[in-house]
Amino acid sequence: MKKTFFAFALSSLLAGQAFAAPQSYVIDSSHTFPRFSYGHLGMSKQILRFDQTEGKVVLDKDAKQAQVDVVINMKSVSTGFALFNEHIQGEDFFHTAQFPTATFTSTKVAFEGDRPVSIEGDLTIKGITKTVTLTVTSFWSGDHPMMQKPAIGANAVGVIKRSEFNAGQFAPAIGDEVTLDIALEALAE
Repeated sequence: MKKTFFAFALSSLLAGQAFAAPQSYVIDSSHTFPRFSYGHLGMSKQILRFDQTEGKVVLDKDAKQAQVDVVINMKSVSTGFALFNEHIQGEDFFHTAQFPTATFTSTKVAFEGDRPVSIEGDLTIKGITKTVTLTVTSFWSGDHPMMQKPAIGANAVGVIKRSEFNAGQFAPAIGDEVTLDIALEALAE
């Protein structure tokens, strides 16, 4: 009887540990759009986005740990105007001929309770890497209502200076400070 109880207790413990394993999610590129905004000649705040993003999020809710790895296709910049899309990809700004992608790799994710509240990581644009902290403004985790599989969703914001990434042409008339606003959804692998 003792052996049976011990075996049941051990199997229950191991099953619980397996259940608590980290979950990997693949970024849903049809619902993940990094946007960025900056001041334009003191007249307005321009809001642009990238249309092609891929990557992975690994989340361990029980251990309160996460890893975020994102690759943005810089050639997918969407300004709303084809000629400006080409202009912003030039050497003075993104220089996509030489640097077609930007990357973000998290180095630390802070949690409050069971939700991430900030993500610190290395952002690389034009071959220059800087530490950036993103504040998570919303986070959701559960079964995707249409796909019927585990999913996560989040929004995060942060601020960078484009001059730090060798993209500061026309500053300060064109704002050097750029606000990042990221909408992300990801599905379990």
